[in-house]
Parts: sequence; structure tokens; C-alpha cells
Amino acid sequence: MQSEVGVGVFFQDFGRATDFCSGFVRSPNSDMRSPWLSKLSLIFSPRPPRNWLLLCLIGVIVVVALLGSSSSSAFDSVSPTPRPDIYTNYRRIKEQAASDYLELRTLSSEATSTREFSFCGKDTENYVPCYNVSGNLLVGLKDGEEFDRHCEVSQQQLPCLVRPPKEYKIPLKWPAGKDVIWSGNVKISKDQFLSSGSMTKRLMLLEENQISFHSEDGLIYDGVKDYSHQIAEMIGLGSDTEFYEAGVRTVLDIGCGFGSFGAHLLSLKLMVVCIAAYEVTGSQVQLALERGLPAIIGNFISRQLPYPPLSFSMVHCAQCGIFWEKKDGMLLIEVDRVLKPGGYFVLTSPATEPHGNSLRTNRKSMLKPIEELTEKLCWSLLAQQDDTFIWQKTVDAYCYTSGKKSNRPLCKEGQDAQSYYQTLVPCISGTTSKRWTPIQNRSSGFLLSPAELEVHGKYYSNFPCESSLLGVQPNDFYEDFENWKSVVRNYWSLLTPLIFSDHPKRPGDEDPLPPYNMIRNVMDMNAHYGGLNAAFLEGKQSVWVMNVVPLGVRNTLPLILDQGFAGVLHNWCDPFPTYPRTYDMLHANGLLSHLISEGCSIMNLFLEMDRILRPEGWVIVGDKLGPIEKARSLATQIRWEARVIDLQNGSDQRLLVCQKPFLRK
Repeated sequence: MQSEVGVGVFFQDFGRATDFCSGFVRSPNSDMRSPWLSKLSLIFSPRPPRNWLLLCLIGVIVVVALLGSSSSSAFDSVSPTPRPDIYTNYRRIKEQAASDYLELRTLSSEATSTREFSFCGKDTENYVPCYNVSGNLLVGLKDGEEFDRHCEVSQQQLPCLVRPPKEYKIPLKWPAGKDVIWSGNVKISKDQFLSSGSMTKRLMLLEENQISFHSEDGLIYDGVKDYSHQIAEMIGLGSDTEFYEAGVRTVLDIGCGFGSFGAHLLSLKLMVVCIAAYEVTGSQVQLALERGLPAIIGNFISRQLPYPPLSFSMVHCAQCGIFWEKKDGMLLIEVDRVLKPGGYFVLTSPATEPHGNSLRTNRKSMLKPIEELTEKLCWSLLAQQDDTFIWQKTVDAYCYTSGKKSNRPLCKEGQDAQSYYQTLVPCISGTTSKRWTPIQNRSSGFLLSPAELEVHGKYYSNFPCESSLLGVQPNDFYEDFENWKSVVRNYWSLLTPLIFSDHPKRPGDEDPLPPYNMIRNVMDMNAHYGGLNAAFLEGKQSVWVMNVVPLGVRNTLPLILDQGFAGVLHNWCDPFPTYPRTYDMLHANGLLSHLISEGCSIMNLFLEMDRILRPEGWVIVGDKLGPIEKARSLATQIRWEARVIDLQNGSDQRLLVCQKPFLRK
């Protein structure tokens, strides 16, 4: 099974078959007869009778048969699907890669001591942990907090595999998959679709088993392009193609509908993250992710979003259903917290049931409380056109302390760093941060300049009660980027036979459009500086990355967001706030060692990874040999095809490369 992939030092001799007989080492005294052998020779004489030889031969055959059957049955208990059928629903991959994985199936050393996880019930096909309204009400949560995420209330981790719906199909490859999805992959009915009133929803066609979105190259019936162009003109730009150069890099789209606005801005090289409340059916987040667009479950009710202050250059709300004037303006204060200096708040909210000349009166009465609150937040109303209003956050931090406009207190020192689902606070954040830089002063590229890196010279630990100075040096940052460029090239070379092929389609499918990409999104579960994301951009790979910074490590999320990437804080001892089958690839470097030191369950982590990974999706885990071997055993239990790769660099670092098969009960 010699297969030189040619991916450099990082994956030297990836296809090398492991010699499992190397453990049987010849003793230095192997030529000398042992006492046991001497006695045996006396019994049988120097030349044993033929019947004794025949008896020994039969005994050896019986032992071999018993060992073979036991190991075979033990492995079959891990993967009950017959061996030739394990690739029935896999993409047509190169013959050699298939043989590698089939051989691995027969060489799994942990198979004799592990058990497979069973499938969960049908009612869990769209299961999202930590969201349990009835359970939250029972413990006394109210005033909207019962709709929030509460892992401490509903901590139940299902010890089973969340299976796909019966009608589930592998999503179409990009770019076609952004405009056409399988209706059986999302939990939405025709009535729910037709009753949706989201302004950002584009006209969709429900035909048999597909939901079709109009292509960006065709006619836009609901005016998404016109709406985007209108916003650009309202903030003083000639076209929405100038957003990026004007400093608008990251957009938080609240209540994003079906992702039309985000899909358009994504085509303009902006990073748009959809955020919407958890919905049992008709979920905006689930549908956006099914289209391959960035999205995460979250809402403006009672807790802060898992982002640090000064995270986004634009916050957009189009009929998002939020009453911004409620709670004495604390919801708008949360927008102010995550908005960068000079950033924009776009609100499109038409008056309800206007009648003739009463339209203007209704609009004024609705917006008067919001206008008063935004003035106290040092925002200025830039423009108003039809039902769209745009405010701009001040670039002058002195405005909040001068008493000219704001009468809100400033947050205490260190309070800014506690942004992981903390209770909403009525104070102003970020005014003393070194990251207080107007968005218009940003450099044009995603790679930060040395001057921009200087403000990230110190980090606070994201432990709520612990603060320790953790610096990042420019040399470390740039070396990390160069390293990840090499690693991503190796990843792509490694996976090219598996995610690409000469004929990247299934029988009966139409020919896909270039670049035949079967991976649309990647979750980097331990993102560090965001180097993996930067390397994907540098390599012009058409994927976007959700950068996750785990709790308990230094909080590098501000650095990641300032590069214009999508990112979020998360505690990997808990489930991730997303729907099942929403990521094409999961990447985790060093995460296992961190979670073991934190006392988190690696088994629960892998069950959660299986939940959020789509069938036929990929996993790449890098860590020390011990955690990797444990992870390989768990991967076998959850029916993944797994392979450990020795990096051949003299260290005990290993890679675990897995693929989740498309299995149905």
C-alpha cells in the first residue's frame, strides 16, 4: 500500500502501510533452545511421528480460525454495514484512497475492546442541546430568558448518534449548493415558508424535493442587490462593491431570514454571520447553514453574545422582530458593545398597517424611543430612506465621558473581557480598549500590519475570574501564518483524492460547476490566531471558517475578528449552538490535550462533533500520541473511518484523519 502523496515533511510517507508485525522482536538468544523446547523434543523425539505433526497442524489451523473469527466479529460490531457497502454512498474517490480505508478497517487494534454507539430516535433528527423552554420555565426562568441557551439546566448529552432524516441527501457542491438545497435536509414546511415575512428572503421555488434560490447572476425579484446598493449610498458610497474598502468587513445579520442578504454580501468578500433565535421548525440558522452560509444560534434577550467588545463593523436588522427600546435600551447597548468605532447599525422596520398620511406619523412614533436611546449612545443618524434607517457609532471615545450626549456609565475594568453569555449590563464597553480604532482606518488586506498587531500585544485570559497578561509578538503571528500556509497546502494535497476526483459527481447528477468543492465550511475548534482561516484565503480556497476560541485558553478572538474572520467563544465541555449536520469539516489542533486538562469528556466531545458534522464530512485532529490514540478509539465507536498519521518530524505529534460515513438505521 505504498502511496507517496508528496505533501512535504508534514505528511511524509502518508500512505506507508504500518508493519503490525514489528512488535514481535527476535530475542538475542533466539538460536539457543529454551528448557521448554528441550523437554518438548524429548517427548516427541528429534523427529516426531507424522500423526503428531498432523495433530499440531490441525491445532494451529483451529487457533488461527478462532482468532480470525473473533477479531472479525469484534470489528463488525463496530461497523455493522457489510464491508463492500461501506462506500456505497461515498463520493467516487480514487481507488488507492478507498483501499487505504478498507485496509484500516481490518487493522483497527481497538475493535476488540470497544462498543459502537447506537442511533438516537427519529425525534432527535434536528436536536439542539441546551435549548429547552419547558425545562427553563420549570426552574423559574422568565422574562424571555427561558428562550435563551441554558446548558446548566438541560445538560443532557445524548449517548447516541443523531441520524439524518430519511429524505436527507448530501448538499450540492458550491457554487450550486448556495442557491439550491434539498428540502428534506431542513425542517421547514411549505406553509412555514410561505408565511415567512422576512424582507431579506428572496423568492424561492419549491419543486419536488428541492428549494431553489435565484442565482446572483439572474434576476433578483425581491431586490436584495438593490437593497444592498441602497445601504451603500446611504452611508456615502457609490456602490456596495465599495463596502470592503470603506472598512465594512464583518457584518452581524440579526434574524437573517433565509440568508439572502448575507449570501449577497458574502459574494462581495464580506464576512456576514447570521444570528437568530433557536427555532424548532423553520429555522433561519439551519437553512442558512444548509446553504453553506455562516450562521449561529443566538438572540438579544437577556444575555450578552459570545463576542468581545468592538467585534463587527456593521450590525443589520431587517424585520428581525426585536423591540430595541425595551429593557431601558439594554439591547441597543449590546449592539453598541459589539460594534466597532465608526461602525453602522442598519434597521429596516416598516410601520405596521399604515393608512394614507398616517404612515409618517406611525414611523415617527415607532422610532422616537430608539432615536432618543441612540443619541445617548453617541450614535448619529446618518440617513433615512423609506423604511431603512442607518446610525453610525462615534469614533470619539471621549463622547461617552464628556457628558455631551451619553448618560450611561462606563463598564468597570476587566468587565469587557467577560463576554461569554454574561447577563446584559447597562454600561458602555470598549472605550478604554487599545482596539478602539475607526473602521475607516483599517488596512486593505486581511493580514494585520505590525501597527495593527501592536494593539493586540496583551490579552486577558477568558476565565471570568482570572486575568493574566498574555502577549502576542508580530514575529510569532507571521510565523504562525507561514506555517499554516504550508499545512493547508498539505491538507489539500492529502484530501484532494478524497474530496476531489476526475469525475466529482454521483451517477445521475449533472456536471458540477468549478471548483467542484465538496467542502464549503470548516470549523476550526481551537483557532489560536486564525492562521488556518488566513491560509485558506491566501490559497484562494472557496471555504469559510468558523473560528472557535475555547474557554480556558488565551482569548485571541479579538485578533481573529480584527482580521475580518468569523469567530466565537465557546466552552467545549458544552454542546455548540448549531443544528445537526451543519459543517463539512471539523479541525482541532491541540484541543484534546486542553480538554483533558480541563476535565471535559472526550467521548461527549466526539458525540457532539458527530452531531454537527454532515454525513461524508471530514475531521482532522492534531495532538500528542496519547490523546490521538484515545480519539481514534472513540472515532471507531461512532463508526467513523479513521487513520492516524505520523508526522515524521521526530516529535510525538500525530494527526487523526476521519470521515463520517453516510449511514442510515
